[in-house]
Amino acid sequence: MSGSTLILVAMAGIFLLLFLVMKTKLHAFVALLLVSLLVGIAAGMPLDGVIQSVQNGMGGTLGFVAVVVGLGAMFGRMLEVSGGAERLAQTMIKKFGEDKAQWALGITGFIVAIPVFFDVGFIILVPIVYGLAKKTGKSLLYYGIPLLAGLAVTHSFIPPTPGPIAVADLIGADLGWVILFGVIAGIPSMIIAGPLFGKYIAKKIHVSVPDYMQIEEKEYDKELPSFALIASIIFIPLVLILLNTVSGVILEEGNGLRAFFTFMGHPFVALTLATLLAFYSLGTKRGYSRQEVQDIATKSLEPAGIIILVTGAGGVFKQVLIDSGVGQVLGDMMAASALPPILLAFLISTFVRVAQGSATVAMVTAAGLMAPLIETMGLEGPVLGLIVISIAAGATIFSHVNDSGFWLVNRYFGLDVKDTLKSWTVMETLIALVGFATVFILGFFIA
Repeated sequence: MSGSTLILVAMAGIFLLLFLVMKTKLHAFVALLLVSLLVGIAAGMPLDGVIQSVQNGMGGTLGFVAVVVGLGAMFGRMLEVSGGAERLAQTMIKKFGEDKAQWALGITGFIVAIPVFFDVGFIILVPIVYGLAKKTGKSLLYYGIPLLAGLAVTHSFIPPTPGPIAVADLIGADLGWVILFGVIAGIPSMIIAGPLFGKYIAKKIHVSVPDYMQIEEKEYDKELPSFALIASIIFIPLVLILLNTVSGVILEEGNGLRAFFTFMGHPFVALTLATLLAFYSLGTKRGYSRQEVQDIATKSLEPAGIIILVTGAGGVFKQVLIDSGVGQVLGDMMAASALPPILLAFLISTFVRVAQGSATVAMVTAAGLMAPLIETMGLEGPVLGLIVISIAAGATIFSHVNDSGFWLVNRYFGLDVKDTLKSWTVMETLIALVGFATVFILGFFIA
């Protein structure tokens, strides 16, 4: 089959995927599997070869992603149940003072979203935003936008959140580089889209706590854990993963210390340690029975399961593209393009995101399409971390009416569609553009 025909097959597959998700509302997991099967068949693969690619793609992806996302979900759920998120927020606001609560909420969101899913973190912390707005008379957006920005930045840019984990696995990026570049790109993104934009938009749109959202302050049957304990548990796996990456750069292969850090800093080991520490220090040590801790862990896997399956289907899509030969043709075509890979990754992710709304689908689709280019060009090392953040930035941009996050903010802040576009959508777009600009500039210095 000619190269031009294979390109048409790939493009048809992408547009079919968008149609199935947008128009027929077919679940992204099923849509990705169906499109992968059809692309493989249309590209001329043997039927048993198509099935084998599906199996290899799913197994190869879930072998890593399922473990990391599952552990991260349990870890985050323990933080949620114990009141750790509230402790972080209360301590940060106390340290910064009410006059700088914007910054405290932005930083709190940035930290909380490392182990906790975006929507969960927002629902836990929004009563604090309500309380500050009532007390000061300021617009909800003055405090809400910084919190949302902090949550959204980390949710998109910094593992072990599912998005960057999935993309890193699909394109073969080292998580240490992803964490490092996610923090570097995330800090200016949070500052500009959070406290700075929040202060501006609050002057344009004044909104009070909606009458239907009079949420009572959550009561905990146990004293909240300490700030130091929560911060330590969150940062332990990040530091271990970073030490693994750094030791691989500065220590020679065969060095005993490097081997130790390679083991301890592998995401499986780092997150297992953090999760066990959370079970003990936030669970059994604080009076929870072993059965209660087990129930909390089991419950955490319900939302994680959907993310794991969609990511696995993204791995199938990538594998079919590679095995069918479509990936090689796409890779050669994109390699011949004048566009730098980091920009190309951003544009592909942006297109899918705006068209169908799901950040997860945008990430796995863009990663699947970029994987052949990365293989063709022989890209490796730090630049892959930059590409992960570029894809994540594209998958964050221009959240609008086809995104569930848009309606979550719309409901909790009592905004109409127009004001949600002016506030939430602009905030998400600022995060995407600042994050992309940061990694694009870094790309000139990192080969």
